[in-house]
Amino acid sequence: MPTTHLPEATRRPSTVSFWRRPFRLIRENARVYLILSLAAYGLVALGFALGILFPELPAARAVALEADGTGELVRAVAESAPLFALVIFAVNVFRLGLFTIVLPSLVVPFAGLAFFGYWAVETGITLVQTTPVGWVAMIPHALTVLIELQAYVLFLLGAYLLGRAWIFPRRIGATSRRRAYLQGLRSMGLLALPALALLVVGALWEAYSLRYLVHPLSQILL
Repeated sequence: MPTTHLPEATRRPSTVSFWRRPFRLIRENARVYLILSLAAYGLVALGFALGILFPELPAARAVALEADGTGELVRAVAESAPLFALVIFAVNVFRLGLFTIVLPSLVVPFAGLAFFGYWAVETGITLVQTTPVGWVAMIPHALTVLIELQAYVLFLLGAYLLGRAWIFPRRIGATSRRRAYLQGLRSMGLLALPALALLVVGALWEAYSLRYLVHPLSQILL
C-alpha cells in the first residue's frame, strides 16, 4: 500500500515542545525580563557600593551571618565540595527561590519582587570583603553571582506574570481571576525549570571554585 505523506503542519505537534516553553515565555516578555535583570544586578551593585562607602555595613552583616548560624554551617560543610554544593543548592532553592520570591507572590501580587529587592541590596553589602583572601575569592565567586542572579530573575519573571494575570485577567484572555491565577501558576512553574538548572550549575561552581581555586589563586596573587 502506498504511504500517504501528511502535510508538514499535521506531522508536527501543534504546541511548542515542553522544554521550549520557558524560553518562549522569556521571548514573549523580553522587555520585562530585561528590566528585571537590570534591576536585580543593579540592586546588588547598589548594595556593594554602600558596603564600600560604609564599612560598618558589611561588618554588621558578617556578625549577623555568624549569629544566625550561616558561618558555622559553611565551615562545617566546606571541606566536602559535593556536600557544600548540595547545601548551597538547597539554600538557594528554598530560602531564596521559594520563601523569598514564590510563596509571598502566591499570597500578595508582586510581593516576591519587593522581598527580593531587599535581599539583593543586603547581598551586595555582604559581598564586600574585609581580607585580601576574601577579595581573591570574589574572582571566581563573581561568576557564581551572575549565574544565581539570572536564576532568580526567572523566578521574578514568574512572580510578575502571576501578579499581572491575577490583577488583569483580561490581558491574558482569562474569563475569571481564578483561571488567570492558575495560568500564572503554570507560567511560574515553567520558568522554574531553567531557574533550577541554573541554580544547579551555580551551586556546583560555587562549591568547587571556593574549595579548589581560591587557595591557588591566593598563592599567585598575594
